[in-house]
Amino acid sequence: MSRSWLSELRNLIVNSLERSWLPFPTDSDLCESWKKGLDSNPSGPVLYTSCLYHLAPVIEKAVENLERFGVTEGGLRGRFAAVAAKTVGRLILKPEGEEVDRADSVMRRIYRLLAQRGIKVRLLDREIYSGALLYELGFEKEFAEYAKKVATFFKERGVKEIITVDPHTHYILEKVYPRYAPDFDVKISSYLDYIKGTGVALKGFAIHDSCLYARFLDRYSLIRQILSPGQPVEDPYYTGKETAGCCGGPIESIYPDVARKVASLRVNDLSKLSKDVVVQCPICYVNLKRAAEGRINLHYLPEILTEATA
Repeated sequence: MSRSWLSELRNLIVNSLERSWLPFPTDSDLCESWKKGLDSNPSGPVLYTSCLYHLAPVIEKAVENLERFGVTEGGLRGRFAAVAAKTVGRLILKPEGEEVDRADSVMRRIYRLLAQRGIKVRLLDREIYSGALLYELGFEKEFAEYAKKVATFFKERGVKEIITVDPHTHYILEKVYPRYAPDFDVKISSYLDYIKGTGVALKGFAIHDSCLYARFLDRYSLIRQILSPGQPVEDPYYTGKETAGCCGGPIESIYPDVARKVASLRVNDLSKLSKDVVVQCPICYVNLKRAAEGRINLHYLPEILTEATA
């Protein structure tokens, strides 16, 4: 691994966060369109996206660009990778319109599922990234500085309670922020905690669990309770809480070849259970999609849920 590459990757993320609160250079309004026409309750819990569903296709595009420069190799290829990072840092990464529309649809579905249960959420004036990637890639000093900025952002807006929509954001806010941002005193819950009793518009699918939800955030059984009407196909090894394979993330921006190999193994396991696979995490979606090669169809969990039946 080229040290110059890691340095440039860190600079890319930090500089982008400073410019737009987003970890990659993209349209600063990328994460805002889903809120159009939706009511916001000033006294309700904040429905916080951390932009992750909208960033998923941006991450995919960035990894595709960087992978061509051999970011995992040393020597000349490693130096090319550092040049690539600088180049990507100057570009505006534009995801496909259909992927942005899909992210909008997922977030609006979560909003409606909560509304059906009487939870009137507050929508922020802008969506900002949590900084999870900095922490997960080991850029601890930079993460600590950014976390304090995010904590201040929430405090200035009087945020007391947050409902998260993905495992990386939930884990970083609940388990990590209190250690790095002493003033961060916000109640954290997940949209999953509120949507029991939904219908499921798909049958016989496999579940790909988020490692964070299943093993560190105690949502493994809850997710199965939510998805049980769809009669998911389970296997004690392939979908077991402690034995299910990883998607390969979030190392795709450092070791894209390793992430792809891990994801390919996971796709192979899941394809033995069903052609349809339900994921709970945008990072899992990105990595499994890159390795799918037509073997599986990926569905975000909110996409297959219908209106409450009770």
